[in-house]
Amino acid sequence: MSYTAPAAEQHIGLENILYNVQKEIAYLTINRPRQLNALNQKTLQEIGSVADKLKEDKLVKVLIIRGAGGRAFVAGADISEMQEMTEEEGREISRLAQSVFTKIKELPQIVIAAINGFALGGGNELAMACDIRIASSRSKFGQPEVGLGLIPGFTGTQRLSRLCGSGAAKQMIFTADKWSAEEALRVGLVDVVVPPEGLMRTARDLALKIMSKSMNAIKLAKKAINEGLRLEFRQGLLVENECWAKCFAADGDGHEGMTAFTEKRPANFDHPPRRA
Repeated sequence: MSYTAPAAEQHIGLENILYNVQKEIAYLTINRPRQLNALNQKTLQEIGSVADKLKEDKLVKVLIIRGAGGRAFVAGADISEMQEMTEEEGREISRLAQSVFTKIKELPQIVIAAINGFALGGGNELAMACDIRIASSRSKFGQPEVGLGLIPGFTGTQRLSRLCGSGAAKQMIFTADKWSAEEALRVGLVDVVVPPEGLMRTARDLALKIMSKSMNAIKLAKKAINEGLRLEFRQGLLVENECWAKCFAADGDGHEGMTAFTEKRPANFDHPPRRA
């Protein structure tokens, strides 16, 4: 369960994360295993830098985020960096993390969290910013901030209630308890729980399954879901309608997919035939 990945040449200067791309799948590894991959300001900035580059990357289809060392996905924010912060400094680190995690949430790629240990505090918040969460059965989840005189400040108070409902969110935050992977699955915090040795295989298999479909359609579906969550239902339907219509555009994949279906052949979404 010890992950390593070569740093990509295009991301020179990164110290706390590792990044590489293999066959249209990008891997971002939080690489501070001695600190249980705790998020300090530099690590957040580096994640944001990769997110900025991925936003413009037309080749990468799926991003998998994981933690190095086997013990933690991310065990939280770096307390040693925060304990002497002023109110204004606290406000700024929260704004930074919220901005970075929003960038992850809004990436055009599908983002999978492969959670291989502790996902606490900022780590749980980072996982919640991903589209899909796969957890090792050894993983533990929690928002321990109130035990430190804090609250979740890296998007946690907002995302947790939206994912799991306000009751589960309040219980996790108010008690600061650590929840097992099975408990996290029960409340909808994670989507899949697998044995530790199968974690990365499951994440890669899921990535490949997603990539075998129309990525144009998947991106439009992601846009409709993400934007619709922020809107009243009828307004969300307008977003869905607009994304649906784009599937029929000249550069959409709808005609190729439906034609392939009627012709009983695999769809060619990478290089669809030109329409007359």
